Amino acid sequence: MTYSIGEISEMLNISISTLRYYDKEGLLPLVNRTSGNIRVFDDTDVECLKMIECLKTTDMPLKDIKQFFDWCEAGDSTIAQRYELFAVQKEKTEKQIALLQNALDRINYKCEFYRIAKEKGTTNVPGLRDELAMKFLNRNAEHDTADK
Repeated sequence: MTYSIGEISEMLNISISTLRYYDKEGLLPLVNRTSGNIRVFDDTDVECLKMIECLKTTDMPLKDIKQFFDWCEAGDSTIAQRYELFAVQKEKTEKQIALLQNALDRINYKCEFYRIAKEKGTTNVPGLRDELAMKFLNRNAEHDTADK
């Protein structure tokens, strides 16, 4: 199936200007064009765009994403480089997730603290901070210890 740039933009929630930029930067080397030089996307392009958006979500620089696609075009001789690129990105992403989980735990702590304080009409509830800290903030420390 083929799609116009507008259809792809709507389908993947990527602006038309971003799609044009990706094409200009060589991130979409397989995009076909009509005789009138209009971009025509196919299902392979859709998968490439999904991969670009996935890697961007993990903060991979566009130059590294382009390198990945260049290696794909080069063929099987670049499998080791592609593997290493993804292994490094996986490690970075796991660290990002751990940081975000820690932040979410602290936010959950504050949400629960203020929910209870709102019910009680005060933030001065005996033992509440310690109880919630054990529930939300020390959970990661317990998991870290259990993992070792």
